[in-house]
Amino acid sequence: MRKKKNHYINPNQWNKLISDKSVTLIDVRKPFEYNVGTFKGAVNPNINSFREFPKYFNKLKKNKKIAMFCTGGIRCEKASNFLKQKGFKNVFQLNGGILSYLNKVNAKKSLWKGECFVFDNRVSVKHKLSLGSYSLCRGCRMPISVKEKKSKKYKEGISCPYCYNKLTKSQKDRFSMRQKQILIARKLNKHHIYQKEY
Repeated sequence: MRKKKNHYINPNQWNKLISDKSVTLIDVRKPFEYNVGTFKGAVNPNINSFREFPKYFNKLKKNKKIAMFCTGGIRCEKASNFLKQKGFKNVFQLNGGILSYLNKVNAKKSLWKGECFVFDNRVSVKHKLSLGSYSLCRGCRMPISVKEKKSKKYKEGISCPYCYNKLTKSQKDRFSMRQKQILIARKLNKHHIYQKEY
């Protein structure tokens, strides 16, 4: 049996595809990534693992044109193959993912809104893959915006609005002690074992 070919759309052709009103645009990343930034008009299945995909995709019509994207293309590849096995024929994916798009498409012509969460010390990136404005909460590992840092629930190295009410007193005390040690090490121009600069 011949394997069905995946439809990869290059970043410079992506805007044309997703501007078509008949296309369902799906961001297959996790909800917290979607909240940092996504394409205009994209929907997020609001799922946290691939095992949950079938429940979402069973609601879609098999003849519908679907455009999917993720950070680098790996999750889309998996989702695209799943849909093709289920009989979907018009499945397209952004070649190279969001990172390729942000690197190649001019910000003035872009349909991307926000920043792109990345799983490294940069936390988020903008067009041309320049460093974004997000930080990572050391309490729960969620990306934190500049606005969220102004919350009374944000304590550097300890908590943020996402985890403040979920952390136990013991956890907050532990994280507070770790943060004090990091600050002392920083003053001494030394690197603390748990210090990660984001």
